Amino acid sequence: EKFKTLKNEGNDFVKKGKYEEAVNKYSECIKLNTKECTIYTNRALCYLKLYKYEEAKQDCDHVLQIEDSNIKAFYRRALAYKGLQVRKKNMAGI
Repeated sequence: EKFKTLKNEGNDFVKKGKYEEAVNKYSECIKLNTKECTIYTNRALCYLKLYKYEEAKQDCDHVLQIEDSNIKAFYRRALAYKGLQVRKKNMAGI
């Protein structure tokens, strides 16, 4: 029950564009239930919005170890890799 409440609060924060707050709610959810893949993909989305590509990639990797055909995890991991590559290019240009 607490898990569901936290997840809903996290989802509401995402809708409002408050990604830091959403990450905190999803992280609390994960402490209660490490098996729920949607929490990891939701948190990965937030990390992407916050330009935290490494964290997003790790969440997606975790999901894909549990569900190797999770489309959201594949997609968001690809976005994370893309973000990391852009960042590398920008760093090289400095």
